[in-house]
Amino acid sequence: MTKNNRGDIKAVRHLVSLSDLSARQIEEVFRIARDMKAHPDRYRSCLRGKTVAMIFQKPSTRTRVSFETGIYQMGGSSLYLAPNDLQLGRGETIADTARVLSRYVNAIVARVFAQDDVAEMARSGSVPVINGLSDRSHPCQAVADYFTLLEKKKRLPGLKLAYVGDGNNVANSLIEGAAKLGVNISVACPEGYEPDPEVLGSARRAARKTHSKIEIVRKPSEAVRGADAVYTDAWTSMGQEAEEQKRRLVFREYQVSASLFGRAKRSAVFMHCLPAHRGEEVSADVMDSSASIVFDQAENRIYTQKAILYLLLLQPDSAVA
Repeated sequence: MTKNNRGDIKAVRHLVSLSDLSARQIEEVFRIARDMKAHPDRYRSCLRGKTVAMIFQKPSTRTRVSFETGIYQMGGSSLYLAPNDLQLGRGETIADTARVLSRYVNAIVARVFAQDDVAEMARSGSVPVINGLSDRSHPCQAVADYFTLLEKKKRLPGLKLAYVGDGNNVANSLIEGAAKLGVNISVACPEGYEPDPEVLGSARRAARKTHSKIEIVRKPSEAVRGADAVYTDAWTSMGQEAEEQKRRLVFREYQVSASLFGRAKRSAVFMHCLPAHRGEEVSADVMDSSASIVFDQAENRIYTQKAILYLLLLQPDSAVA
């Protein structure tokens, strides 16, 4: 981005992890997403003539549909590339793939296994790269989550978010976002299933400026106590299927049940990035309760991702039709 009437906001080059965005840039994504949600016609042709390549090593519902639909709604086109459509990291190096695609398209969305793969694309290509999910990060999900929480609570600084379960890619990105936005986050997870230590270290340094509190606890009841929002995710992520039975045993005390959710504030909301497994990480009565905002989170993926594309591909002063 360039300097405009909203102040000096530096350019966003890629979104490999949420650490790539400053707090002001995340807030700018929120502002644009809010405007896109309220006034979609203003942006209906802003990506006209632009193509986004979508590299998906992992299957997807929300990420693929929200990006493809959002790109179409902005007048652009998307090119879906499944594992069999290209030889990513096998017949051709990741760096060469990124260099070649950069000659054809205006941006790349990559949903991959290894964080290093999407980072290598960003280093080697000459167009913006967006991490649509990796084993370490899910920045697009976290941006949509905090946008949804802001919609519901009207503020973010000082809120308490409790995360219960596996310290996975979603947990990592939520921690990064909490540190930048002044949200207090308490993660309850079994020993050996903590969030990435590098993410924790970096987030805790960032939290010094926002006074965000980041804690890792073992007891779900401790994390949930007094929380404004309770978040969970599947116990077994894609690529971990061989561990499914073991993980069910390890996480059996980490289900967000009605009893556990009742320890949060009476005004608390329940969050999940989906897909949800009722009876495992969350009970059906919590998942389907009036406190659940999971489908609002899913819907907001389209608006926040459109805003991210807008920031990466367009100058903020560009005219929108």
